[in-house]
Amino acid sequence: MHSFKNLCRISAVCVTLWTVSFSSAALANRIACFHTNMGNFCMELFEPHAPITTANFLSYITTEAYTHGIFHRSVPSFVIQGGGFKIVDTANGKTLAPVTPFNPINNEFGISNTRGTVAMAKVSGDPNSATSQWFVNLNDENSQNLDNQNGGFTVFGRILFDGMLVFDAIEQLPIVNLGPSLSATPLFNYDNSQVVFSNFVQIDQVEVFDTTGVFSEEVASFAVDIGTSEALEVKLRLIQVQPSLIFELEPSSIVSLPSKPANIATFSRQSEQLLIPSVMINSSTIVKNVTMKLTDPQTYQFTLQHFE
Repeated sequence: MHSFKNLCRISAVCVTLWTVSFSSAALANRIACFHTNMGNFCMELFEPHAPITTANFLSYITTEAYTHGIFHRSVPSFVIQGGGFKIVDTANGKTLAPVTPFNPINNEFGISNTRGTVAMAKVSGDPNSATSQWFVNLNDENSQNLDNQNGGFTVFGRILFDGMLVFDAIEQLPIVNLGPSLSATPLFNYDNSQVVFSNFVQIDQVEVFDTTGVFSEEVASFAVDIGTSEALEVKLRLIQVQPSLIFELEPSSIVSLPSKPANIATFSRQSEQLLIPSVMINSSTIVKNVTMKLTDPQTYQFTLQHFE
């Protein structure tokens, strides 16, 4: 057994999850973690809020369309974009090829395009034209344009933990015009000579995790079965670390769900215990069977008892 406090001290896992503007998307869903030659990052997928878009994105991951893909577009202070091209092996060696797209999907705009959110790219003048390409927003001010343009660009996820450090680093790379579809390509370790494949910012591997919750920026976010016909998505904020770790419910975060997810926390009114089966706390660590005790019913404060 360990404590969150000790784990945070050892591995520095208390890092970015949500800002206040994302309380509407508090439910922790499947998490996609990308391994790249410039570092790793994870994104939480907003499945209840953009189910069509999320299913589409997961289909590309499952078919390995994004494996060995590159980030082909960098616009500093705006977006980093990928999902359009990948490096493939042929009889004549490696080549850069377009990702084969599935059918376009319907637009599902509903969450604002602010820094750290992930959205689908699409064809100008056609809201329902998104296929494989996606981008990460680098600036809160993107919302002023992308929330209103072309039916609004569908946000379907958010970069977690310290993943934005990867995109901030990509943003600083030199940008080279390699042709009409690659006119703003960021290049890694580029010396202004001939471009080689190792210069591209490449995705080596994508892993998908199905956890009950996420803990970051001192917030635990998850769906919970409270023993009634409904389930809730909630956020518990860490408010004390000594002598015990105490979390307090944020009332504004509570959202009633139309159905109970399969992967869900449970709260027992009899024992006043909250059990969260699994929580992702950084890009490589998932803790299990997190148990908390309701110790102040007036303010809904929970004291961490243990986890594995």
